[in-house]
Amino acid sequence: MKIELTSQQQAAQVEFKTFANTALFPFADQFDRDECVPNSVIAQLAGRKYLSAIIPEEFGGLGTDMITYGLLTEEIGRACSSTRSLLTVQGMVSYAILRWGKPQHKQTWLPRLADGRTLAAFALTEPNIGSDAKHIETMVEAQADGYVITGRKKWITFGQVADLFLVFAQDQGKASAFLVERNTPGLTTIPMKGLLGTRASLVAEVHLDHCVVPKENLIGGLGLGFSTIALSALDLGRYSVAWGSVGIGQACLEASLKYASERQQFGERLKQHQLIQEMIANMVVQVKAARLLCYHAGYLKDIGDMNATAETLIAKYFASGMVPRVASDAVQIHGGNGCGSDYPVQRYLRDAKVMEIIEGSNQMQQVMISRNAFADYAGQPAA
Repeated sequence: MKIELTSQQQAAQVEFKTFANTALFPFADQFDRDECVPNSVIAQLAGRKYLSAIIPEEFGGLGTDMITYGLLTEEIGRACSSTRSLLTVQGMVSYAILRWGKPQHKQTWLPRLADGRTLAAFALTEPNIGSDAKHIETMVEAQADGYVITGRKKWITFGQVADLFLVFAQDQGKASAFLVERNTPGLTTIPMKGLLGTRASLVAEVHLDHCVVPKENLIGGLGLGFSTIALSALDLGRYSVAWGSVGIGQACLEASLKYASERQQFGERLKQHQLIQEMIANMVVQVKAARLLCYHAGYLKDIGDMNATAETLIAKYFASGMVPRVASDAVQIHGGNGCGSDYPVQRYLRDAKVMEIIEGSNQMQQVMISRNAFADYAGQPAA
């Protein structure tokens, strides 16, 4: 099977790369130091409809196929992983509304998410709950005029500036999903500073103190929050993170090729040293392998194949696992310069580590991939 981009996908890739190279790459280290993606950059993303890549055109979005969405995520992630994280969470909440929302949800929120008037955050993780997400502690109680939500969320990407939160809360062990607006009484956010990586992604704690939301803000029905809404949104998130990992890996490779071509040691350029060549070769192979897995997962998503989710797990697991190794080698090639702020590889390494944790840790991916393998084996005819 030959993997070949269409002419439209190739043109989109060129557009995405040009934007990333001019609007993001030169400033990404400053974003990291400031721990903030500027509003002006978010406005540019919205103006180009990059925030609404998966939203259909009827709601004002770009309406891309999944391969094109992946190409966008790779190029943005190559330049600035923090900015990529905004595309990820905006996409996850948009997808949840698009797939599980009522008509009024779609008509109200999708156009606003599409043009950037509304920024979204995915509020699932809590101080005591990470991988064991189906046992969230945030509580919801039904009352005559709506629902009362009380609890705390943590590590919420772009939670410092989000206008709309997709909040998961449980009643008697059954999780449900709710749209909660920032101006809801009782909702407050606390910035989280000094993070290891993706420092500019405006991460926050979200406190919900008896927040009353209307009944119509329930998404998908009571008790369906984790098994349907969260898992399907996380599938899209994993796909985005997989491509974003490829983007960081590509950035590491490009930085290392440039540095090894210019830097001299022992009377010759670094690229002439065999051990450097070995690290470059490993980078090339690992980044290309991860990209191929992402292409495969995207293709299956586009055709609606039942194995798309399983293949997305594999793509995310491999891509997010390879990128810390590639980033570590990039720092090693740069030597002492790789540890300083004058070169971006130190940021790549910090951002790369985050990819192994978000949207499901690599250990959780291993468990799910293994379960799928055993299920496939059990379903095969006897040899």
